[in-house]
Amino acid sequence: MKRIFSGVKPTGHLTLGNYLGAVRRWVEVDQHQADALFSVVDLHALTVEHDPARVTRLSRQAATLLLAAGLDPERCTVFVQSHVDEHARLSYLMECVATDGEMRRMIQYKEKSVRAREAGESVRLSLLTYPALMAADILAYGTDEVPVGEDQTQHVELARDLAVRFNQRYGHVFTVPKAVNPVVAARVMDLQDPDSKMGKSHENGSGIVYLLDDADSVRRKVMRAVTDSGREVVYDRAASPGVANLLDLLAAATGGEPAGLAAAYDSYGALKKDTAEAVVELLRPVRERHAELAADPGYVAGVLRTGAERARGMARPVVDRAYRAIGLLPAEPAV
Repeated sequence: MKRIFSGVKPTGHLTLGNYLGAVRRWVEVDQHQADALFSVVDLHALTVEHDPARVTRLSRQAATLLLAAGLDPERCTVFVQSHVDEHARLSYLMECVATDGEMRRMIQYKEKSVRAREAGESVRLSLLTYPALMAADILAYGTDEVPVGEDQTQHVELARDLAVRFNQRYGHVFTVPKAVNPVVAARVMDLQDPDSKMGKSHENGSGIVYLLDDADSVRRKVMRAVTDSGREVVYDRAASPGVANLLDLLAAATGGEPAGLAAAYDSYGALKKDTAEAVVELLRPVRERHAELAADPGYVAGVLRTGAERARGMARPVVDRAYRAIGLLPAEPAV
């Protein structure tokens, strides 16, 4: 059985974009067809200025939401990245294999470092090197496939390059992974800015539907979504990105096809109303299950503890082989 790995970063509350772009596929497809690991990658949240208590809180919330969405700990491994030391151990080896130029070419580093400097903030070294940690996340488990959104494909390509380079220089240790992009709703756009991805950490949350938003908030955000200057409901991402985004959401929530759905509407208002109700119903069971799990924190903690133990058992032999291959002296057990 193929092995997959993917994760969510606890830098903000999980959104409809996270759910449609990644989590729903993990639930409906990946955990049933693969030996699947899903992680709350909390170490990645430390690459920018952050509130420690908020990272802790969001990490717990993200793990609970993954379970609420339908990840089954009997079918897959759900854990928190920092609970498995092998991620940090292998990250340093990846830094020793990667080059400065590769790190600086990463699109997210370019974008985030510019924003930080414009805000008068310092840029942490970990922001530059975190793709090495992401490569370690993937390679530690002998991962075959990484289901990611389009914006993360570049990082998986780097992981492939580092795996090949390590194997050629030091002997075969790593499986070379490939990125897999979901076909439907791989990139859900902000309702107020349909040219930008719906992201967790966007400063203005009016265009973002969060998984824990109540029904009225969801309806309000969808009904206020930016559309376009025309009046015709057509599926054209270039000419009518706002309308296309609504049609994508409606299609993802109902199982329809965006262009076909467009023909059923003669006004933006009707499209918004139906989209709002479809999204409310899509998220209702997730929100209700989250409330049940949040009331039983011991259960969630137990799932994460068991998941970390299982993940550690998979990763440690791989990382130990990598340490020996690159020339590090093995620690001798006490006599």
